[in-house]
Amino acid sequence: MLEQPQHIANRKEKNHDQRGVLGIHHVTAITSDPQRNIDFYTSNLGLRFVKLTVNQDDPTSYHLYYGDELGRPGTILTFFHWPNIPKGHRGTGEVSAVSFLIPDNSINYWINRFKDKKIEFRGPHKRFENEQVITFRDPDGLELELVAHNSAENRTANIWKEGPIPIEHAIRGFYSVTLSEEGYERTASVLMDELGFVPTRQDGNRFRYEVPTTSLPSSNEQKEEQEENARAANIVDVLCLPHTWQAAIGIGSVHHVAWRTPTDEQQIMLRKNIVKTGLNATPVIDRLYFHSVYFHEPGGVLFEIATNPPGFTVDEKVEELGTHLTLPKWLEPMRKDLERVLPPVSLPIKDKEQQVLNKEQQQYRHKGHK
Repeated sequence: MLEQPQHIANRKEKNHDQRGVLGIHHVTAITSDPQRNIDFYTSNLGLRFVKLTVNQDDPTSYHLYYGDELGRPGTILTFFHWPNIPKGHRGTGEVSAVSFLIPDNSINYWINRFKDKKIEFRGPHKRFENEQVITFRDPDGLELELVAHNSAENRTANIWKEGPIPIEHAIRGFYSVTLSEEGYERTASVLMDELGFVPTRQDGNRFRYEVPTTSLPSSNEQKEEQEENARAANIVDVLCLPHTWQAAIGIGSVHHVAWRTPTDEQQIMLRKNIVKTGLNATPVIDRLYFHSVYFHEPGGVLFEIATNPPGFTVDEKVEELGTHLTLPKWLEPMRKDLERVLPPVSLPIKDKEQQVLNKEQQQYRHKGHK
């Protein structure tokens, strides 16, 4: 059962003092086919392709990033390209659904679009009292949702205005993620006591937690951050599925969900608190576009704490985001070798034409190198 209102109020006050996370930073999943993935998310869903780079821990594979115009935290969906691993199997201990926010009046537009694109879907169906949900899957089987909710009115900054979707119906970043767990109490404890979420609703075996707006930073330097993140991508649902097999993470699965924090100092504090609970956490890792700390929550889902800065413009101008392969400085000496290994992909560009990434890759294959 959810806590009583007074207990929730006490948690809000405590979380305000602790300054937990602000909500979702990004979600990372696994794909088998980078070109099919790029086509689906840019052409069908209208997200901006923000960054083409490599997995820093496995640089012979791509890391694809999608989001709004700038790739703002709360809009970033990323993929590891791992074609040789098994397909994932759904179950407990995983992020089982990733939900995007759309305007209240956009349900019919998306239903018609999915029909035109021959994308199978379920719904719309009602969730709680004010959400209409369409459920569908990407080409690898990743479960996605479009949630129509009036909070979309406050998320116009997250529209990719140069995509194929009319602005009035475009996706506004994430709405929520859903965790499937064998039991929910220990996961809920980490969400509430360490990350700053509070319980807000329950419907059967679905338990909802949200980051309260009172936990957002209030200093003058962070007013813009506060306004941008208020009620944005700050929801996690926990599904309690005690009689379900444990998930096997693979192609079509979410690899991890990252929660956003405004500063390195805040990230370090959160890490210390997480370790004090008895959970193992990695050191801070520099991912170039953000700094990361990883740990498994008690139910088995891989969590990350990611900083909002520095962002995706550290190595590309805003107008050039996602238009060519970017590499960290320490991998630049390997660029030619990596370009020969990575499969060529066609990238969307502003004038609606296509550019083939790196002609050398194509030429290398035409010479008989497979």
